[in-house]
Amino acid sequence: MTREEARKKAEDLVRQMTLEEAASQLRYDAPAIERLGIPEYNWWNEALHGVARAGVATCFPQAIGLGATFDTELMLTIAKAIALETRAKYNTYSAHNDRTQYKGVTMWTPNINIFRDPRWGRGQETFGEDPQLTAQMGCAMINGLQEKRDGFMTAAACAKHFAVHSGPEALRHEFDAKVSKKDLWETYLPAFEACVKDAGVEAVMGAYNRTNGEPCCAHEYLMNDVLRGEWKFEGHYVSDCWAIRDFHEKHHITEAPEDSVSLALGAGCDLNCGCTYQRILNAYEQGKITREEIDRSAVRLFTTRYLLGLFDKSALDEIPYSVVGCREHLELAYRAAIESCVLLKNDGTLPLDKKNYHTIAVIGPNADSTAALVGNYNGTPPRAITLLQGISDFCFKNHIDVHYAQGCHLFDNTPPKKPHLGYFVTEGVIAAEHSDLAILCVGLDAGLEGEQGDRGNQFPSGDKSDLLLPETQRTLIEAVAKTGTPFILVNASGSPIDLSAYEEQAKAILQVWYPGGEGGRAVADILFGNAAPQGKLPVTFYYNDNRLPEITDYAMKDRTYRYMTQKPWKPFGFGLTYGEAQIDSVQVDVVEGGKESCFVEKKERGWCVTIADKVFYQRAAEEGLGITVSCSTKYDTCVSEVVQLYVHVKGTQNEVPNAKLAAFGRVQIVPDEKNVRRFFIPAKVFTTVDHNGERNADGNGADIYIGFSVFI
Repeated sequence: MTREEARKKAEDLVRQMTLEEAASQLRYDAPAIERLGIPEYNWWNEALHGVARAGVATCFPQAIGLGATFDTELMLTIAKAIALETRAKYNTYSAHNDRTQYKGVTMWTPNINIFRDPRWGRGQETFGEDPQLTAQMGCAMINGLQEKRDGFMTAAACAKHFAVHSGPEALRHEFDAKVSKKDLWETYLPAFEACVKDAGVEAVMGAYNRTNGEPCCAHEYLMNDVLRGEWKFEGHYVSDCWAIRDFHEKHHITEAPEDSVSLALGAGCDLNCGCTYQRILNAYEQGKITREEIDRSAVRLFTTRYLLGLFDKSALDEIPYSVVGCREHLELAYRAAIESCVLLKNDGTLPLDKKNYHTIAVIGPNADSTAALVGNYNGTPPRAITLLQGISDFCFKNHIDVHYAQGCHLFDNTPPKKPHLGYFVTEGVIAAEHSDLAILCVGLDAGLEGEQGDRGNQFPSGDKSDLLLPETQRTLIEAVAKTGTPFILVNASGSPIDLSAYEEQAKAILQVWYPGGEGGRAVADILFGNAAPQGKLPVTFYYNDNRLPEITDYAMKDRTYRYMTQKPWKPFGFGLTYGEAQIDSVQVDVVEGGKESCFVEKKERGWCVTIADKVFYQRAAEEGLGITVSCSTKYDTCVSEVVQLYVHVKGTQNEVPNAKLAAFGRVQIVPDEKNVRRFFIPAKVFTTVDHNGERNADGNGADIYIGFSVFI
């Protein structure tokens, strides 16, 4: 069904509704209109990294881990799997007349906000700090969720939170994010633009906060001038949950709920997650909104429902419940976990040679934690293989004994019902002393970092106060290190942690994020060499004493790899693996006369393409540029690597300080074979944004860096 066909059906249906009926459909929990054959429908569903909060579903790595894969093809495949499980659940729940929350096919996913501050608790829900990476991964997820089957979308995606939103969590209901036009169009909007224009996302969700004084769920410039005006968005707009209530209770820009209804509905917020639109009829009676505004939003919402085939019979109705948590999807989750894990340090200890170890200690609060697998906005995995279980299963099969010790509580210095901190630490020390190797499983979980109001914990707002492990875990690591037993750090977290204090002592450091239900199996296979770590950092890992701006400061200066002036602990794009790959050659698409102004040179860490001519640069800024990269491996080992291309425009004051990600792609490199892949750098990458928010091709050349890691 085309959008035009769906819209005409929606218009015909809405015309038959009374005012009361049409108004009722603008709530997330839309009631049935039985006389028109419309069943009740709850719009609120989540699929951040698998169908969430609706019982059992395949649990893939948290979004930040998926970002670490730098693999859009994998993301597309995962999103298709999530869409199938979404439909299967919808079909079976509907058959039981259960149409309550988390049972629909409108998924409020993906979160494409920029992870600009490493302390932000919800950063784990994003694909990282880079607009290009976020855009490409976000588009892949949208395309997978919205894949058409039998003429209808399998599920509907939603890009959130539009548009300038990334903490602080404690202030989100009242905060005004002040941002320059340059930062707005250079950093905060590009991913949303791509999701709308390139992927055709069906819905956009507004943020809680204000942006430059206007609430994001009633922002005339963002919603109408940009989203529906410049970008031609045709889907529906939904508020974040109870965000419209914030207009009068927190932002104090309106006096009464009816005024908030008028402001939001007038700006084009079609669907209210919350309770304020229950006052729609009051607002209408007071003359603050019109029937036309109500019908406009109702038509948009029913257009989506028709595009989903919710009023038509189709093959989507036949998707069976057996796809939920099926073997194929579990293997996909395992593959994603492998690709997401980032090896931050390795002195050669990894992969572990099982012949060298008789006893291994597995120590730490995240060793046997399912919470450290799933992150937030998660479903219940059919199997939850903890790090301990994965390692223990491998060791048992290979006649290696395992000593397990919790070692410490996740964050509390005084665990309940235990006499003192040393109660746990001593057990960890003993386990290490009686082992050939210690694997320390540390980090956080969604009880420490996450959304405001989700948990009560050490960081009540959801944001972190610093970039260090909790004190209890630091004490544990120091105690184990003193035993002299070699140890490996396995860190589970959804955000950067400064582990630099242990870089000299630890034999290896592995960042596993929240790796999903199959995470323990994947981590064990990486440690023992059945698989290689393949992830790259989608965020900068700062030193804790780096002087970050206040989290309330939305200026990009000194934030993320593109703008930072200080040395990071580990840079964006970094990630080690087993084996060794190399780039053998780089070839640039050039037109006649361009060869004299384009130079390709091999550097210490990769290759550099220099565009030294303004005419050639202008052509690239108008048409984009193709670059072909040939890779190989030195040894008899297959290697999975990520080719990364970064661009820095020369001769302009408007360019970001450091080279910016322009294109990327995962390559599988087989011994004795050349892997040749062509990359296309979009024209927009060669433009810059001035202080008026305008894009310009105002450079006189560019440097393009190509390698397996970042160039800062």
